[in-house]
Amino acid sequence: MTGRTGRAVVLEQFGTPPVLREFPVPSAPAGGMVVDRLHGGICGTDLHLQQGHFPIPTPLVLGHEGYGTVLELGPDGGRDALGEQLAVGDAVMWASSITCGQCPPCRLHREPTLCQNRRTYGVNRAITDDVALAGSWADHIVLQPGTTVVRAAPGVSATAAMALACAGPTVVHALYERRPVRMGETVIVQGSGPVGLAAAAFAQLAGAARVIIVGGPERRLAAAAAAGIGDVHLNIVDAADAEAVLREARAAAGPDGADLVIECAGVPGAVAQGLTLARRGGSYLVIGQYTDAGDTELNPHQIVYRQLDVVGSWAFTGAHLVEYVRLLPALAARFDLEGMVTVYPLEHHADALADVAAGAVLKAVLSG
Repeated sequence: MTGRTGRAVVLEQFGTPPVLREFPVPSAPAGGMVVDRLHGGICGTDLHLQQGHFPIPTPLVLGHEGYGTVLELGPDGGRDALGEQLAVGDAVMWASSITCGQCPPCRLHREPTLCQNRRTYGVNRAITDDVALAGSWADHIVLQPGTTVVRAAPGVSATAAMALACAGPTVVHALYERRPVRMGETVIVQGSGPVGLAAAAFAQLAGAARVIIVGGPERRLAAAAAAGIGDVHLNIVDAADAEAVLREARAAAGPDGADLVIECAGVPGAVAQGLTLARRGGSYLVIGQYTDAGDTELNPHQIVYRQLDVVGSWAFTGAHLVEYVRLLPALAARFDLEGMVTVYPLEHHADALADVAAGAVLKAVLSG
């Protein structure tokens, strides 16, 4: 592939706008592949990365969630997560992280999501490392050996698959491994971004009797309702009286409160609120505090008085991406995933980032 070049969006330093740069496209590595025609999702985490809220190396190509087409397979490469042979032209998705398999979480604790040495596309692979094209905000990405690659779900468009590309597997991990939704439960979801909508959609698929979304701004809640996600949509972001909205959420859940409250807001203050939304003996599942946004005050009496199970959930592994892709046909049949996505050409990355930061779109995807 000598002489071929590709474009990529590069974060050169924290607090500054990323820039579009051009790089040579190398040959596929042994055990890996080169993927092109990329769709790279913009996640809320990417905004935190740009501001330096994570200790990551720079410069690097951003984008940790993606969908694309196999362009070249390296020697000894070309099998997906199920062991099936891939071919040039196949549409694929891939897990953002490669775990080490050697640290205590990987080797002893059966929790590879907590791997101490994981390498993540678009997060901690600098352009000065083994290959520059290691993020999905690009028109090519080089996938290294050890990457969990999944053949795309049949009958589901790239746009629909990208609606919950990171949020979906994150919620699969939370609801499969940490605290499942049980049939007939009432669920309150805090947050109406992609993670919150993924949590609400999966709760509905799991047989929840009622799903209440507490979030905002109003256009996001309207988009969720239009997609068929959630039964009740309450705007706490724009409310003059947040406590009144919380009372409305409790009333919608029933006289005792929700069986399960899932925090997906990413706002520390939401945790204290969420504790008061669960019924006595219920559960509180915290997913949204992925970046350290600071401390918050809460009343521990709410945990004891309600005898709550409070559970945290961090990230996802390749196995959770496999399950997300397996469930995509059911998700796309029930919910309007495609309508949740706004696609931007790669060169309009600044507009896409600005719209995500302003909450003007539900899910932004860069198309290379």
